Amino acid sequence: MKSYWMNISEGQVSMALRDEDMPTPGAGQVLVKLHAAALNRGELIVGHGLHGPGGSKRAGMEGAGRIVQLGSDTGVWQMGDRVMGRCPGAFAEYALMDVREIMRVPDNLSWAQAAAIPLTFLVTYDLLVLQGHLQADQWLLINGVSSGVGVASLQMAKVLGAKVIGTSGSQAKLDQLKPLGLDVGWCTRAADFHQAVLQATDQKGANLVVNTVGGSVFAESMRCMAFQGRLGFVGYVDNTLSATIDLEALHAKRLCLFGVSNKNRTPAQRADGIAQFTAQIWPALADGRIQPLVDHVFDFDQLDQAKARMESNQHTGKIVLRIASAA
Repeated sequence: MKSYWMNISEGQVSMALRDEDMPTPGAGQVLVKLHAAALNRGELIVGHGLHGPGGSKRAGMEGAGRIVQLGSDTGVWQMGDRVMGRCPGAFAEYALMDVREIMRVPDNLSWAQAAAIPLTFLVTYDLLVLQGHLQADQWLLINGVSSGVGVASLQMAKVLGAKVIGTSGSQAKLDQLKPLGLDVGWCTRAADFHQAVLQATDQKGANLVVNTVGGSVFAESMRCMAFQGRLGFVGYVDNTLSATIDLEALHAKRLCLFGVSNKNRTPAQRADGIAQFTAQIWPALADGRIQPLVDHVFDFDQLDQAKARMESNQHTGKIVLRIASAA
């Protein structure tokens, strides 16, 4: 089979297509013939901090396809099932998935849409529900709302009944997200949105903040937090890895700061919450209340072009690699 490998050397990431043997599923694993896989900035962009300083590894982190081989102890899963899941080496014709982390593809979704779900929406569920405790009628502030996690957070928050403020450096992207339920859009790349958030929330502030941008807006995001507000930190596309923390506000307003990353989690920890996600959010994907926003679909041999589009920051939503035609 063909598989992309990521090489990291001297601060640069390059992709190489290799021929290798098809993997064999072990206990609790299935082999999936992939039809699509989604790009994730944390893996592909140097400086995002989620990969090591050198070496090579299979590229790709999430995908969708059909089960073509079962290992032992795979439970209810059967040959031919349409599945989506997080998996290492997703930029390949075939990949192994852990049965603890796979979900059925809703009938109404394309392969590209399904591939855009597993990692991004599970991260978002962690941000909004498992740690963020977002409730109906509360205010959510999303820094970098046009990113993959940003758009997923917007859509999931609306299903949960929350109100959403989003920042983006592009007014066109904000306008594109209005039909998805964006209540307030603030066009900026600077740390200058505190007053706009207070005005939108009757001077109370945001109950939950999702920071996909990084340290350059961290202090401003804290200023936007309501009493007993929460702030989830999920990325740093600005490459700013340090920030000032207002300890007086943290203390007096009883604030909660948390991070979301799978980097150091065990397989069991990564699988934690998937059953709850499937019960609470999967129905909204199946009935169309949430429709994953796919920015662009590239062919399998166009991974370099897909990576370049992500690096250009011109996309809204997810960039997807088409691996094989639907069957």
